[in-house]
Amino acid sequence: MVVSAPDLKTFLLATPFFGGLSDPGLDFLVSMLVERRFDAGATVVTEGEPGRSMFIVESGRLAVSKRVNAGSVVPISVLQPGDFFGEMTLIEMQNRSATVVAEEPTLLYELTAQNLYACYKADIHAYVMVLQNINRELCRRLRRADDRFAGRHGHDERAPPV
Repeated sequence: MVVSAPDLKTFLLATPFFGGLSDPGLDFLVSMLVERRFDAGATVVTEGEPGRSMFIVESGRLAVSKRVNAGSVVPISVLQPGDFFGEMTLIEMQNRSATVVAEEPTLLYELTAQNLYACYKADIHAYVMVLQNINRELCRRLRRADDRFAGRHGHDERAPPV
């Protein structure tokens, strides 16, 4: 189902993904979004599967996890309204890096790699802004991961350098 809610633009502009976009650029990207609904317990994406789209969380709560060598599942993060995920597959064209499961009924907006490429062809400024926003968010996540890693090792001088 293609998105057409009038207050969607206001919501999207408040998210890190769409921040700073011009009105025409935002309108163009909004026209490409597809609404996806998931019930509590539904798997949105699975680690290792091919991925060619990303998602913006409009409502709900999602758990992000990874499998480790022993087969156990390690929680990575929780996603809430305004967050986005799946962007790594758009940049590096690799399989999904984690599994994302809806913890409660969830509404997402999906943007495919094909549509992001169409944005590149039609509005290079909007495309560059979106990539800049993705890069900022990836940097934030890397800093949080660094902080968690450093917190686990405390002052352990045997911890590998970053």
